[in-house]
Amino acid sequence: MIRPTTFIEASRLERHLGVELLLASETFQQTGSFKFRAAYNLVSKVPQKLILTASSGNFGQAVALACKLLNKSCIVVMPSASARTKIAAVQEHGGLVEIIDVKQISRAARVAELAKEHPEAYVASAYDDPLVIEGNATLGRELSKLEGRVDCFLAPVGGGGLTSGIISGLRQCDSRIPVVGVEPQTANDAARSLKAGHIVRNEREPETLADGVRTVSLGDHNWKILQGGLQSIVEVPEAAIAEGVRLLFNFANLKAEPTGALAIAALLANPEQFKGKRVCAVISGANVDPELFSQLISGGDSKAAEDCRSPKPSEFRARE
Repeated sequence: MIRPTTFIEASRLERHLGVELLLASETFQQTGSFKFRAAYNLVSKVPQKLILTASSGNFGQAVALACKLLNKSCIVVMPSASARTKIAAVQEHGGLVEIIDVKQISRAARVAELAKEHPEAYVASAYDDPLVIEGNATLGRELSKLEGRVDCFLAPVGGGGLTSGIISGLRQCDSRIPVVGVEPQTANDAARSLKAGHIVRNEREPETLADGVRTVSLGDHNWKILQGGLQSIVEVPEAAIAEGVRLLFNFANLKAEPTGALAIAALLANPEQFKGKRVCAVISGANVDPELFSQLISGGDSKAAEDCRSPKPSEFRARE
């Protein structure tokens, strides 16, 4: 059921960024993001018929489709700020969506309430679960085939499910290609955690255009892998995220959601760090509301971007 990742050699984007670049795009995966790898692995292996989870959208719709394929059901708790297209996708796949205001109750707290109402259900974390890491490791095993061809991987960090999976998969194949995480400056708990030597939590869900990484903290299972497995973390401004979406569309003909463009944002924000290196950028997903996507690729302002305190991407156009 899991589709192989799509490798794209985007020469125009490569020249624009001034780095040897290979895109590993999960945008053509089932449900449009890497999350299906984890969701299908989890749903297929747990005995429970009802899955409870919280998601900004990608994991939720992946779980919903996996449940549909495996004759199970799910309830997905989603923040009111979730992309409309992601909410609709969960529902279209048969998942029951419960919208919450995260300023009133956290995702975890609401899932805990549902777990009391449904003691027979399996509570699935979108990232902090060995079965999630195991599913995402399938991508790491695919990426290991690039041994000798790339110098590092760039991948988004939210709860840590993707990067811990990539690292696990690489290790399974005895590949030591470094993995560099990327997160927004406004949601930099992973970077702070690495510096502190322990998990540092955000007080609340951070505000960022990259809705897929609006997590309160890294997961415990993920932290055990990331603490010694990540080479470093690049923190990027909101403007670089917006510009990354635009560049992927205009220079690589690839649709990506803001979280999916974090790797490109890292190349924009920290060009000297990757100068002369052969970089593989993991484009994690493509699920974004049409209105926001239209505004981002045209380089204009949008209400959604303003709500996330996203500045204009014009400061990154000097090299175009």
